[in-house]
Amino acid sequence: MAATPTDFGAAAPPDSFWRRLSTFFYRHKTISLILLLASPLLLLVVIYLGSLAALLVNSFFYLDGFTGQIVKQFTLKTYAQLLQPANIDIIRRTVVMALAVSVADSLLAFPVAYYMARYAAPRTKAFLYFAVLLPLWSSYLVRVYAWRLILAQEGILTWFLNVLHLNGVLNALLGLPGIGGTSLGVSPLGTFIVFTYTWLPYMILPIAAALERVPQNVLDASGDLGAHPSTTFWRITLPLAFPGVIAGSIFSFSLTLGDFIIPGMVGNSSYFIGQAVLAHQGTSGNLPLAAAFTVVPIVIMGIYLLVARRMGAFDAL
Repeated sequence: MAATPTDFGAAAPPDSFWRRLSTFFYRHKTISLILLLASPLLLLVVIYLGSLAALLVNSFFYLDGFTGQIVKQFTLKTYAQLLQPANIDIIRRTVVMALAVSVADSLLAFPVAYYMARYAAPRTKAFLYFAVLLPLWSSYLVRVYAWRLILAQEGILTWFLNVLHLNGVLNALLGLPGIGGTSLGVSPLGTFIVFTYTWLPYMILPIAAALERVPQNVLDASGDLGAHPSTTFWRITLPLAFPGVIAGSIFSFSLTLGDFIIPGMVGNSSYFIGQAVLAHQGTSGNLPLAAAFTVVPIVIMGIYLLVARRMGAFDAL
């Protein structure tokens, strides 16, 4: 007697269109990958790279001083205007602040990250990671405005220094040229403090990740060979973790270069690049000069990323 399909279990499913399509993509993984990445890559090219290209093109136009209209003619007049002393001072001020914030963040973040990676118990480590990430859960504007109130002349920091009879030290700092002002809330020093606080988590996390990748057996071998703990730190731990410092500085440096909210809310009337872009694009309507200003941090970060890549910073991200 001939066997029926039910004698051996359920019948095989029909060879439908979707089944054939699934089999085709399973056998041709390259085509599957191309179709999977097509939409996000198209979005990246059209929206992100397209806007950057439009920005670069606009930087070669110029604003007619008589009519106030943008003349869409290829010229380097706008870049010549960018090299005026006032604009060079804006670029210099922004770059110096970005470097100072990156150095301060690295000095503050390394001890915290070192303790988290090397000495903290699992529960303590989890709590510290939670504490580092907690400020990022709140609004960026709320944090900046809170610091504006803290650093104000009638703020809690000034009151606390007065209680400790350290108001003379604060007045001496505020009297220094270049960093001082009428109060911390309207001074470059206050801007530096808020920048340092705001980008600190972005420095702690890459350094902690880099320190956790340092092999413990290498450190043990250094100690077994008679090296002092300080020698082990300077010769082994720090060089192996330094890419994490560079990776964190990518965030602190680049974010400081383009930020316009912190200098606008906590700072004096001196412009940073982000504020200059906002003013020229919005108030004065000088879009070519605003575009030329934005080219500056793009070039700076391009050079910075090339140096960071050579130092292995991307491995710590």
